[in-house]
Amino acid sequence: MKYFITGGCGFIGTNLALSFNKKNYKNLLIIDNLSKPTANKNLSILKKNNITFKKIDIGKSKNKIEELIKKHKPKVIFHLAGQVAMSTSLERPDFDFQGNVLSTINILEGIRKFSKKTILIFSSTNKVYGDLNNFNYVENKTRFSITKNFKGFSENNILDFKSPYACSKGSADQYVLDYARVFNLNTIVFRHSSVYGGRQFFTYDQGWIGWFCAQAIKHKFLKRSKFSITGNGKQVRDLVHIDDITRLYKLSFKNIKKLKGEAYNIGGGIKNSLSVIELLSFLEKKLKIKLNYYKIENRLYDQKIFISDNKKIYKYLKWKPLVSYKNGIDQMLEWIKKSEIYKNV
Repeated sequence: MKYFITGGCGFIGTNLALSFNKKNYKNLLIIDNLSKPTANKNLSILKKNNITFKKIDIGKSKNKIEELIKKHKPKVIFHLAGQVAMSTSLERPDFDFQGNVLSTINILEGIRKFSKKTILIFSSTNKVYGDLNNFNYVENKTRFSITKNFKGFSENNILDFKSPYACSKGSADQYVLDYARVFNLNTIVFRHSSVYGGRQFFTYDQGWIGWFCAQAIKHKFLKRSKFSITGNGKQVRDLVHIDDITRLYKLSFKNIKKLKGEAYNIGGGIKNSLSVIELLSFLEKKLKIKLNYYKIENRLYDQKIFISDNKKIYKYLKWKPLVSYKNGIDQMLEWIKKSEIYKNV
């Protein structure tokens, strides 16, 4: 097997696997512990395409992942497995640590011992920068902003882990970079902003674009849409479509010499940024409805704004997002309607 995808039955993992040329399906190994109920839905799609799957909990099974790395010496490991929900990290910090930190160290050790040429691409998060409250924010009618010349947050911002989730993802992030420095491994870290698109089985606290799209469709077709938003809804994120993410991942390992040992912010940029209430307004106009929502307290250490400055990754790869948020949300709405996932959220 040339390519391992951990967390391969998740949102990014499934889309990444299916984005390969079908001739390469035989070279893919999907690794997942199937802890999420929806993982089996994606697994069935992967199996239909004859893509090999192994059920492994990497955080608990150091020997199993090391044996696989030793046997196959993969060209690339796309490490997408992990615990991704803030609420879960608060309820079970130990589980969060195991899923994000131990799983990553187990893979790094397998590469260090048995396959030093293997490329590791790690999916990190913007949460490593904390709440970014050291910036001065202006509250406008529909969103928070910083300055007219603000182009997004760069990798030069200080790391400031707040919440167990940020601690675990941030720790893993730093281990991945340090193994490049200390052991000369071929590692890359991508710090993602809000990724969205088809085959995303979102929940209330993970995958906010899909969640709100589903609420809007529920109102349109089932006449039920009362739901909550956190804070005043003026929090801003930049949206990056899954097609742009899979394109980046495949492009990156082909340019490992340029990217090795560094972290890169990855997002949709200023042009693809939306606040929560701007998204809801867009959905109301798109679906010709009026949504009924109410406000609750802010989430713990929530960022008022996260917009990624993509200059660093563009410098090395000329990568930039190509899917506009308008086209991306259109596609998301169609997938939600077709899959009828809105009936269960």
